[in-house]
Amino acid sequence: MKKYISIGVFILLVVSCSTNPFTGKSTLNFQSNDQIFPTAFAEYDQFLSENKVVTGTADAETIKRVGQRIANAAERWFNANGYEGYLKDYRWEYNLVDDETVNAWCMPGGKIVFYTGILPITQTDTGIAVVMGHEVAHALANHGAQRMSASTLQQYGALAGNLALGMSGSSSQTIDLFNQAYGIGSQVGVMLPFSRSHETEADAIGLRLMAIAGYNPDEAAKLWERMSAQGGAQPAEIMSTHPSNESRIQNLRALAPSAKEEAAKFGVTSFK
Repeated sequence: MKKYISIGVFILLVVSCSTNPFTGKSTLNFQSNDQIFPTAFAEYDQFLSENKVVTGTADAETIKRVGQRIANAAERWFNANGYEGYLKDYRWEYNLVDDETVNAWCMPGGKIVFYTGILPITQTDTGIAVVMGHEVAHALANHGAQRMSASTLQQYGALAGNLALGMSGSSSQTIDLFNQAYGIGSQVGVMLPFSRSHETEADAIGLRLMAIAGYNPDEAAKLWERMSAQGGAQPAEIMSTHPSNESRIQNLRALAPSAKEEAAKFGVTSFK
């Protein structure tokens, strides 16, 4: 049984790599858009039906306008880089939800929500573009599918370890110790760094998209300075799904010039 599981994991790793169009690197992904998008769209519709969607206000219209500009910038980038049709299955939608939570998110396939709680921090169209670019980048790079794929492999690893220990006659105490060590080790050593790398990648992609859309990427670090000023306890970076605010601010400052250079390729040299 252990041999068959190992073979199954190997096959998954071999046949389920896709290429990240932004980096050119292979990424683990055995969840196709055909599988994920319909579920994501249905969950998004259900979320909207259960929450207070803001419509007809200046803020709501701004979310839609900025979101569409970012989506248009993404399409320009994909077309210019040989990925025509990459977005054909995406169904962009941008909604503002009345909620004090300081957050925004994008489901696979381009379904976006901003909470009203984040607007005092974004402050301007450009601040919204920083957040919008980041969230759209997660969807474009298929980060959700990658996390699902990594989680599946994590489960396979636990199953293989338990079977191996069981077949070797290990005690239940030894198996319990393995499960504890494996759970902590795979989470801290693999899953959390994986998630942080996605956040950093989404920041980099988001800067490019907002710059191509005509928004100043220098404002990204300033937004995170405002976010950091909100206070509140932060977990140590090694235990978090996100980079620390300090790491993020430094990285955004360093990436802003290259985002402007990317925008210049599309004739965009002045920014809001």
